[in-house]
Amino acid sequence: MHTTLISANELTHFSGDLRIFDCSADLTNPQAGREQFESQHIAGALFADINTDLSSHDPAVAVNGGRHPLPSREHFAQWLGRMGVGPTTQVVVYDRQGMNFCGRLWWMLKWCGHEAVAVLDGGLQAWVAAGGELASGESPPTHTNHFTLRPALVTLRLTAEVSADLGKPSQTVLDARAPARFRGETEPFDPVAGHIPGALNRPFNTNLGADGLMKPPAQLRAEFEALLAGHAADTVVHHCGSGISAIPNLLAMEVAGLGRTALYAGSWSDWCNTPGLPCAQG
Repeated sequence: MHTTLISANELTHFSGDLRIFDCSADLTNPQAGREQFESQHIAGALFADINTDLSSHDPAVAVNGGRHPLPSREHFAQWLGRMGVGPTTQVVVYDRQGMNFCGRLWWMLKWCGHEAVAVLDGGLQAWVAAGGELASGESPPTHTNHFTLRPALVTLRLTAEVSADLGKPSQTVLDARAPARFRGETEPFDPVAGHIPGALNRPFNTNLGADGLMKPPAQLRAEFEALLAGHAADTVVHHCGSGISAIPNLLAMEVAGLGRTALYAGSWSDWCNTPGLPCAQG
């Protein structure tokens, strides 16, 4: 079972019940991900849309606020079944944007109690470099399955919980956005610029080496421990703009042996739109 990362070589030689999902996306162009998928994808892969499959703006279904609200576990489980994911399925997720978007599906499967899900290290680029088989065009699921919800394997934090613990030693907020957005110098998506007071900043793309692969575990551990500067790893709550690019940091901490930390899925887009909550700059 692969539960964090899987290499292109390991995926090439995998045999058994397998589902591969392409989560490519562009937050400025909702159609770009599907267009990229149909242009080129791993043979047999299915497309997962970050805006419609992995988010829900239906108030009856969404469990949090922000620009990409999570659908309920029950609603998402139905989609997983339609995509052919069952209790014994090994799921592999990837994108072509530096493993930024695919972590969302990785985390959501853990949230639904499914441990057998891994991120393709290096994304589509690593698959192409390894000579993996490619396809183009649409790719509908070949069969359905019954996905049974199990107890969540990850921790979801909501705005009220993060706010209630703000400034307490039991919570260390870690922001995955670019430094300029964190400091409040620019804000391309949300109405308020800045960050949650007291948050630490680690841009999600700093987890990758020059080769596009996740850095070695020992290097990741040293970097996170230096950033945390004595804060316990199990106090970390990850966030970003809307609960997507925070997950590479969460994954990297797990790869580093620092445990499976919490996600504030509403993130800055939910925080800055909640009346009365403090916002910091600088």
